[in-house]
Amino acid sequence: MQPVFGRSAWPIHSRVTAEMIQIQSEQPLTVLTSAVVGGGLATATMILNRHVESSYCPPDPEAEIQDWLQAKGLSRCQTVVLLTAAHVDEGGYRRVESEYFRLAVWATAGVGNAARAGLDGPVYLQEMPGTINLILLIDGRMTIPAMVNSIITATEAKAAALQDLCVTDPQGNIATGTSTDAIVVASTQEWVGSYLHSYAGVASPLGRSIGQAVYQAVREAVENERRRRQGGE
Repeated sequence: MQPVFGRSAWPIHSRVTAEMIQIQSEQPLTVLTSAVVGGGLATATMILNRHVESSYCPPDPEAEIQDWLQAKGLSRCQTVVLLTAAHVDEGGYRRVESEYFRLAVWATAGVGNAARAGLDGPVYLQEMPGTINLILLIDGRMTIPAMVNSIITATEAKAAALQDLCVTDPQGNIATGTSTDAIVVASTQEWVGSYLHSYAGVASPLGRSIGQAVYQAVREAVENERRRRQGGE
């Protein structure tokens, strides 16, 4: 496990393996997430982005994840778990440190089921493993509306990256994401530079950095996936 930031409100460490991205915090983080386990507005000391096979489809994903956590000796309490069929050890990563906040972004991407929001397409009664997963870790104090705003900014940046990379859906339309994306926004809620982040739009200090970091991390993750496919792996 490596420290995420050079300095932070308290120790936060991470590691990346072929099986998962693991982020561990010594104190609870405030999280807003669409995760299968630990989803919603909650607190968490561990965030995981777990690699699963593309055929993964248990009848009860939450129960399967709880069993997996137990088998790995990982806590099931205050834990957030994302799922993806993408290779998590080939994702994108960016870190930004300023006088007002510290930010780390992890992105994993597989665009085999790329989709464009607003168009007609297939629907599924059961979610499949997310294929563009984003984790935003912020050392700074944020309002809950700002956390929601950061999801908007991150989603816009993701869509911009896919557009610039000419990622398309099966009908040839420029994709805005995939049909199963997920996100985690986690904040220490500690003061950095005595600044409260009430906004996270692209014109705010935090939002600008979120947009840039997510854009770059998603580009890196998609480009890594393309190289893997071109190599026949």
